[in-house]
Amino acid sequence: MRGASILKTNDDKTKTLNKHTLMALVGEAGDTIQFAEYVQANIQLYSKRNASELSPSETSSFIRTELAKSLRSRNPYTVNLLLGGFDAETQKPQLFWIDYLASCVPLPYAAHGYAQYYCLSILDKHHHPDISFEQGTKILRMCTDELKRRLPIDFKGVLVKVVTKDGIRTEEYDNDNIVYAP
Repeated sequence: MRGASILKTNDDKTKTLNKHTLMALVGEAGDTIQFAEYVQANIQLYSKRNASELSPSETSSFIRTELAKSLRSRNPYTVNLLLGGFDAETQKPQLFWIDYLASCVPLPYAAHGYAQYYCLSILDKHHHPDISFEQGTKILRMCTDELKRRLPIDFKGVLVKVVTKDGIRTEEYDNDNIVYAP
């Protein structure tokens, strides 16, 4: 029987594609690394050749196309990903969920992997369109507390990266608080 396992506690499963676009991946270890590096290199190549960056929606279309091509080959990538970014033209954030079957859906919030089973109900209840950064941090705390309480592995915490109009930054987050079951 297979289940959740932790190989490295400090593994960063995100890739920065350009100044305003970040990709988070889950799936088979070799596939995620190879596909992430392939996408990252091609997005950077496009930016250098055309002297402009792809928007998050354009990047999601490229990724979806590459996954669809891969699906029809002998070696498909087994990768699910979240693509988040800030569109400089519309001045709005964007988030896309893309699965290994090349389905692409824009979403207001998302979770993937085993965390989705515990966090999506919290996000459904507390998310609203005009959310502030502080409110988002409180919702993230609720999600991580729920994971510490209910996930059947030793949950080590999260690495928080924030995408804004100014770029991508890593945010300090206290993973050491103790959560007691009610």
